[in-house]
Amino acid sequence: MINNLMIDSGTISTSRYNVKTDKLNVFISDDSPVVRVRLANMIADIDGINLVGEATNVQDSIEKINELRPDAVILDICMPGGSGIDVLKSVRQLNDSAIIIVLTNYPFPQYRKICMEAGANYFFDKSNEFHKVLDIFKNMASHQD
Repeated sequence: MINNLMIDSGTISTSRYNVKTDKLNVFISDDSPVVRVRLANMIADIDGINLVGEATNVQDSIEKINELRPDAVILDICMPGGSGIDVLKSVRQLNDSAIIIVLTNYPFPQYRKICMEAGANYFFDKSNEFHKVLDIFKNMASHQD
């Protein structure tokens, strides 16, 4: 157990998710179990924010996001089965109002440009800007009615 989250083969226990809520629903799409757990722990500590799901590859990400329709998505660029940019485009087509945060180890200007043009709201470097995701969700939670 890591900070109240059960980990089984790198997957956050789905019993943790509560899809029916008045809170801001967040989905994590990243192939790294360490990153997913760290993000989930950060989200769990913020009132008004609810983790509704997670996925480790492009196909599962698109399917689960389509099913769950989260308010916000934290998305890695490099994942098995394709590119997180494909997930980004799919999310943006499905829900124009979803907040999309790209969190990547590939913070190159060309990726930033592609992601922002595809509809990302934020683009952060995992190594140097991880904390900014927490700041965004704290700000969003403080504006919940």
